[in-house]
Amino acid sequence: MIYVKAVQAVLPQSAPASQSEIAVTPNSISSITHFAAQGEERGPENGPVSTATMERVLQEKIRLCDILEEIADSLPENIDRARCLQIASVLVPLVRSTHLYEEQVIFPAYESVLAEGAEPSVLTRLRAEHFEDECYADELTEALLAAARGGEVKNAEAFGYMLRAFFESVRRHVAFEREHVLPAIRAAYR
Repeated sequence: MIYVKAVQAVLPQSAPASQSEIAVTPNSISSITHFAAQGEERGPENGPVSTATMERVLQEKIRLCDILEEIADSLPENIDRARCLQIASVLVPLVRSTHLYEEQVIFPAYESVLAEGAEPSVLTRLRAEHFEDECYADELTEALLAAARGGEVKNAEAFGYMLRAFFESVRRHVAFEREHVLPAIRAAYR
């Protein structure tokens, strides 16, 4: 919360900062962390895992990617500084909370349904992608904050590439989870 307030202090007074302008908000983050923290999900030892919750988590990530793509498409002249600030305030918490949920709930369930003797390298790769995404989200937050502060975006091409590299990576990760992880869990926990 302190982080969000500090970020909001950067926004010029004349710019609107309505959280309703974007789909990804601190409320969506808290709902994701709620599922992981409250034990509403079940795992291999406790019964079925709700793939509906996993789908909601993945949908939040896709909405985030869509917004980042809108920002990239608006460069260099039409950048929405308020939107940059809003996304900067939720990017790292959203990425970390969704990864926490996946690693504490979904990955153990997926691991339990992998065929015996199957190589767990898929989970190793997914965890490595989480680490990379979190590091990159930190850097992207700094760039979004710089854009939100006003002034000219010094290198719009580099900023656009940075945005695109992040959201394309996240979209590939989500696609893999939707095509492989969710179906395996659904089949095992019916």
